[in-house]
Amino acid sequence: MQAPSVGGVMLPRGNGQAVRLSRGASLTDFAEKINANPASLVAVMMNLGEMVTATQSVSDETLKLLADEMNYVLEIVSPEEEDRELLESFDIEFGEDEGGEEALVSRPPVVTVMGHVDHGKTRLLDAIRKTNVVAGEAGGITQHIGAYQVSSEVNGEDRKITFIDTPGHEAFTAMRARGAKSTDIAILVVAANDGVMPQTIEALNHAKAAEVPIVVAVNKIDVEGADPTKVRGQLTEFGLVAEEYGGDTMFVDISAKQGLNIEALLEAVVLTADASLDLRANPEQDAQGIAIESHLDRGRGAVSTVLVQRGTLRIGDTVVVGDAYGRVRAMLDDNGQNVQEAGPSTPVLVLGLTNVPGAGDNLLVVDEDRTARQIAEKRAARERNANFARKGVRFSLENLDEALKAGLVQELNLIIKGDASGSVEALESSLLQLDVGEEVDIRILHRGVGAVTESDINLATGSDAIVIGFNVRAAGRAEQMAEREGVDVRYYSVIYQAIEEIEAALKGLLKPEYEEVELGTAEIREIFRSSKLGNIAGVLVRSGEVKRNTKARLLRDGKVIAENLNISGLRRFKDDVTEIREGYEGGINLGNFNDIKIDDVIATYEMREKPRG
Repeated sequence: MQAPSVGGVMLPRGNGQAVRLSRGASLTDFAEKINANPASLVAVMMNLGEMVTATQSVSDETLKLLADEMNYVLEIVSPEEEDRELLESFDIEFGEDEGGEEALVSRPPVVTVMGHVDHGKTRLLDAIRKTNVVAGEAGGITQHIGAYQVSSEVNGEDRKITFIDTPGHEAFTAMRARGAKSTDIAILVVAANDGVMPQTIEALNHAKAAEVPIVVAVNKIDVEGADPTKVRGQLTEFGLVAEEYGGDTMFVDISAKQGLNIEALLEAVVLTADASLDLRANPEQDAQGIAIESHLDRGRGAVSTVLVQRGTLRIGDTVVVGDAYGRVRAMLDDNGQNVQEAGPSTPVLVLGLTNVPGAGDNLLVVDEDRTARQIAEKRAARERNANFARKGVRFSLENLDEALKAGLVQELNLIIKGDASGSVEALESSLLQLDVGEEVDIRILHRGVGAVTESDINLATGSDAIVIGFNVRAAGRAEQMAEREGVDVRYYSVIYQAIEEIEAALKGLLKPEYEEVELGTAEIREIFRSSKLGNIAGVLVRSGEVKRNTKARLLRDGKVIAENLNISGLRRFKDDVTEIREGYEGGINLGNFNDIKIDDVIATYEMREKPRG
């Protein structure tokens, strides 16, 4: 059925028909789906009070508004679904093992270590690596690639386990959000002296949402106040019941610091994998996997740690990883040794990519370089469109200026640069989850891997943004340019510190609330006349402390005689001081105010900003 919609132009009506569009689609994309003229859709949007061009990427909300107006049902295609459709168009099946049951062989379990900050995740990973360092290897571990493989003897059989060494559950979730199922088992580290903490519960919920079995490592059993039984009791409330209590979760008491029971923990991982999971893959097909960490290496270009999930990756293979592609020039294992091939559940550092892929991007081997380039370019275009749509301000041009003037919305613009894609994405997702009320908005204008560059400073200058460098610094003339332009560049090496400081800055954008805090009171005992300074009060401080350059009021017989005075001078005997404490005598000069008498009381105070909860 056709019906006039704009200026007499006949537009198709949907009658509840579904329209599938990708995130960040334009009005032109919409028009192609319904056989309409893009210009007529621009006119419809103008009637709805939105100024949108035909080729501009628009948000999901804008597309839905248009679809509702024209009686269509909008279906936004998820990035994962879109990627699957893209690969199908090249006749590639991702995430499937080729061949029948006979082609599958067992593979090592892939493990992520999670838990509360300071409960010993990093130390545990270090302890596991140390127990597996080959004897005589110079300097032990030679390279950190974000993942490594260890061996453990279980029931007389040598079993391998792959560990992903990521920045906690943030990267774990960032990968999962992009459809990357990277982990088979989660080790939940809980300190025996602290017990279950907020981030323990958060990590537990992430692992449960990913539907992965959990092994609990009760760490720090060697410290004072350690109570492993209490930890077991606390976790029972969250559905993790220890085997000794009749449950199916394995708990292992360890000390990462002293290396106690590390082998028992590895055995528990293998036994849990055997009992709960069917870990098999076909090593003969073309390799498929995911990127765990990626960064820009000064000497080697874009490098990425990839976890092969099925098939075997070999030197010379043409690969696509997210929107990056290239030929595998070299592969290194976690000891920095060159390897020729990597089978299922094996992590390797891959050299030869055109650019830095993101954490969680899938890796696949294709037949031709041309196919790899086409897939990468289409993925890059899709990501760019989605980013443009996400950057759209939530107000139209007509009312944004009024909203800013009225204080209805304020924004903190950020540019994030980091040493590895996993860290950058983890930081971005954590910052976007910050909740400081509806008054303030946060926008990530740009994120990337590598040093802070002049183009980052240019972008920050034009948009009043703060630049965050996570484990990177400013390169070349970017530092001087930032100083010249007055751009705030902040450097961090701890993810939680960055989040806390940005949260504080966001709260700072809210209108501050002040409260008066009394500092101290002083009773006037004598009055000294000075031709240079006027009257000086000789006082005894009765309570608190009196500080120079704070506010004061004068009380006489309990009544306020003068307000908003300033303590402009403080003396103890002949010395100028900054404060006088309770019980001490001294001299106070109230600036130009000279109407003071013996027995008057000087009460000092300051206005402090109330912290926001």
